[in-house]
Amino acid sequence: MTVQRCDILTARVRAVDYWGGAEVVEKSVPGLVMRMASAADAEILNDMIGTFAAYERLPNQSTVSALQEELASPNRVMEAVLAFLDGVPVGFAVFFQTYSTFIARRGLYLEDIYVKEHHRNQGIATALLRFISRIAIERNFGRVEFTVLLWNTVAIEFFEKLGATPTSAWTTYRLSGEWLQKLASESAAHNAL
Repeated sequence: MTVQRCDILTARVRAVDYWGGAEVVEKSVPGLVMRMASAADAEILNDMIGTFAAYERLPNQSTVSALQEELASPNRVMEAVLAFLDGVPVGFAVFFQTYSTFIARRGLYLEDIYVKEHHRNQGIATALLRFISRIAIERNFGRVEFTVLLWNTVAIEFFEKLGATPTSAWTTYRLSGEWLQKLASESAAHNAL
C-alpha cells in the first residue's frame, strides 16, 4: 500500500510503501526553539522529569544535582534536548549512545520524550524526534531506538504514525535493586576464589 508519511529527518511529505501507515501532516510550530541541555538547565529538566514520572506512574529519583553533575561531565553518558515555546520550557528528550553488533554501527537510544500536557498536539514531540534523528544522521549512527509502555496507546499511535515499528521479537528485561546487588556480589565472591 502506498501512503503519505512525514520523514522524521526532513519533515517533507513523501510517498512510501508502508503496511498500515497513516498520513502525518507536518505542523509548523511558531516560536519553538530546541537546543541541547547544559548543566545550567538541570533545574528546568528536573522539573519536567518529575511531572513526566508522575504521568507514567513511575518513581522518580532524579535530582537537580545529579543532572548537573551528568550534564557537566566531559564523559557524560546522557544527553538531552530542551524545547522552548516563546521562551518557556515545554518539553525534553533524553537519549544516549548505543552500539549494534549486527549493523556494526552506533545508535541513539531515546530514553524519554516529554511535552507538557497543555502543549501537546502542536508538533513539539515530532520536532524533538526530528532533532534527535538529525543528530543520529550527523554522527553517522544507524538508528534511534526506544521503548513505549504497553498501556500508553497515545504514544504508540504517535510513534507508528511517524514510521516507527515495534520489534515484537524482543522483550525488555531489567536487573535492578536487590537482584542486581545479588549478581554483583556473586561475581565478586567468584572472582575472589
